[in-house]
Amino acid sequence: MASGECGRGRLASALAGGFASRIEWRGENSMSPTTASPNTIPWSTPGRFALGLAVLICAAFPQVILGLETFVARDFGFFVYPLAHFQRDCFWRGELPFWDPYNNCGVPFLAQWNTMPLYPPALLYLTLPLAWSLSLFSLLHLWWAGLGMFCLAHRWTQNSLAAAFAGTVFAFNGLSLNLLMWPSHIATFSWLPWVVLTVTAAWRDGGRKIPLAAFAGALQMLAGGPETILLTWLLASAFWLQQFLEGHTPRLAMLWRYPLVVALVVALSAMQLLPFLDLVAHAQRATGYTDLRWSMPGSGLANFLVPMAFGSTATEGIFFQHDQGWTSSYYLGMGAVWLALLAVFSMPGRRQATRSPQSRKSESGFSFRLWTRLGTEPVAWLALISILALLCALGDHTPLYPLLRRSVPPLSFITYPVKYVMVVIFAVPLLAAYALAGAPVADPAPTENGPPAAPATGAPVDPGSRMVRRPLWLIGLALLVGIGAIMIWTQCRPLPGDDSRAALLNGLSRWACLLATGAILFLLTGQKTSPWFRLAPAALILAAWLDVWTHEPRQNPTVPPSVYELNLARSRLAMQPQPELGGSRAMLSPAAVLGLTRLAVSDPKNNFLAKRAGYCADANLLDNVPKVDGFFSLTPREFDGLLSLIYSATNGEWSGLEDFLGVSQYTATNDFMAWQPRPGFRPLVTAGQRPVFLDDTHTAWTFGRNEFDPATTVFLPPEARSLVTVSNPAAATIIHPAFTTRTVDFEARAEAPALAVVAQTYYPDWHAEIDGRPAPLLRANVAFQAVQIPAGDHRVHLYYEDRAFEIGAALSLCMWVNCLVAWLALRRRDLAIPA
Repeated sequence: MASGECGRGRLASALAGGFASRIEWRGENSMSPTTASPNTIPWSTPGRFALGLAVLICAAFPQVILGLETFVARDFGFFVYPLAHFQRDCFWRGELPFWDPYNNCGVPFLAQWNTMPLYPPALLYLTLPLAWSLSLFSLLHLWWAGLGMFCLAHRWTQNSLAAAFAGTVFAFNGLSLNLLMWPSHIATFSWLPWVVLTVTAAWRDGGRKIPLAAFAGALQMLAGGPETILLTWLLASAFWLQQFLEGHTPRLAMLWRYPLVVALVVALSAMQLLPFLDLVAHAQRATGYTDLRWSMPGSGLANFLVPMAFGSTATEGIFFQHDQGWTSSYYLGMGAVWLALLAVFSMPGRRQATRSPQSRKSESGFSFRLWTRLGTEPVAWLALISILALLCALGDHTPLYPLLRRSVPPLSFITYPVKYVMVVIFAVPLLAAYALAGAPVADPAPTENGPPAAPATGAPVDPGSRMVRRPLWLIGLALLVGIGAIMIWTQCRPLPGDDSRAALLNGLSRWACLLATGAILFLLTGQKTSPWFRLAPAALILAAWLDVWTHEPRQNPTVPPSVYELNLARSRLAMQPQPELGGSRAMLSPAAVLGLTRLAVSDPKNNFLAKRAGYCADANLLDNVPKVDGFFSLTPREFDGLLSLIYSATNGEWSGLEDFLGVSQYTATNDFMAWQPRPGFRPLVTAGQRPVFLDDTHTAWTFGRNEFDPATTVFLPPEARSLVTVSNPAAATIIHPAFTTRTVDFEARAEAPALAVVAQTYYPDWHAEIDGRPAPLLRANVAFQAVQIPAGDHRVHLYYEDRAFEIGAALSLCMWVNCLVAWLALRRRDLAIPA
């Protein structure tokens, strides 16, 4: 076979067993569809790949699929599961979870966004047994992520094996597996390739693909991972700019189609976006919020090759790098990194037009053909995006990201810069797919009756194979040397706390994975006479899966579902008095918060049960026990500042404030997983105090000096003076206070006008009525609520009303109906047009 004819092949066709896969190159951007190649591997269709990926997920998590065990590690047990339980309780009571009264003395819930109250697939865990369905929810989105990357890679490369490899890597890598502990994050992440796929199709083709892209974008929005959503649309905008500059799609159409999609997505998800933006405006994370913790350390780049270098397994047996605790891994596998580097370094910018015929003839056919057949722009842009993302992930270890945060203030909302590695996890599988789809190899001609016949033994290898092997093996050798250098580094210059032996064994195992991958590629780029040749596609995918599945100890330990038994800690602790909603609260001491954070028992079950007894984070929701603190991304600014002051002070006395907050149980002094009763706590609703108008700074200072008597004094901000006529203490009584998740009701009896003070977090969506008539709700004692009541007997009703949600829900509902009608009409029109 001539070398020119060989150049029309694809590495993927050889990997698939020699089917003559050909793509008509039309000179378009490879992000645009080209003539589809025939199916070349068993997983060549979305349905077959979806089934194969489901088998891999079941093989990885059989105990979770069967409901025998459930996830528990880190935030899954102390944040995700308790919040899902609270949301489920609200669902079965027929109400939306607007407000959580059990944590942080009350905190917005629906507006948090990452709580997923409006994400339609959340119905899975709201209706099925929670201990099984919540873990299944995460695994289903892992599957959805891989399927989305398969469809995106197939659209861009038109090659089924390249797409299957990319989809497997995107589903099974260290970061994706780490995200399983956050259903919101894995759900948002799973929509990333779907959004890019549908949005690029929308600005290219228009028509019914515009509402389809809007649906995908809106579902990702409702899933609630703000940082992932922001990165998704930054990626989409980068690809839009690249294609706009190329000009293969009419620029005028691109100028209005893309903004239209963005506007539709915003309108479809307004019911979640508007409450979130309202909370952001009143929360601690305002523009300019600085949090560069958990950046990728400089040594973290080594973890792409040796994932257990420079870290330890001190936390529940899960490996973490030093000074980086957001993700346990971002390892992509040897095959993915190898092929991605192959795509990048084999296209150094040598354009045919700038070379003489002689130099073009002598040029490596692999580099030139990859450049001309795939186009340089997608590969170059993906490589550039990956480099920029890595620099941002390093945080303040380089000057780039701090400069970007100052230049683009909205980036300051993204905490933990290591999250930018998500862009790398998106780009590398696509780069690997381009490498698989674009390299020429020896392809025997197809026979009349089926697959091409293999060449006879001793037949010369086509020059195209040698063109593939040269850069392929050079990169493989460089990776081999790189792994060796990292192993030497970890043994000779270990960091404090390193597990050098584990790093050495991990490096040796990565060597084995690299050599196994190299053996498969050696087999597939050589002669096709080997009887094992036709098993190569499955071998390549299974090698990528096994490489990631064995690269670290379990990232997601599982335990029996019984650890989530409701009221388990409550019954064992048997607190007297028992904190109840509307009655009193529990409060962790600053030492207990620190101790529970640092506690790391190797057995994940015992680790969770011990922390659950201490009501770590939001575990109190499983027992319906209200407490002073909690674990949420956003909290009202004034309360967050006061709580931070309490838990950061070393010498302050807060007994007066704790009395006001109704703290009836406090962490025991000698055991931060035990509790002791605290006398002197006040009811959560009191009345008759004398108002003192003082700014927040001086009020907090008074709290810290323990000069606050909640029985006689209430502090109000100076701006509330015009709304208050009370100036002296008054005899007043509170009768029958009742708290729910959205209301506070009580009867007040006062001899003269008085102030009623509620020890619940102040938030603008709370409103007051006295005898059915609106009354001003005041911010009292820095971060809590108060209302002025007239003399006599009166009924006071406080209620939570999220007007931002109501406006957004009306807009979203209208837009969902309109987009669905438009999609059906455009679909009918397209079907009516003759092909």
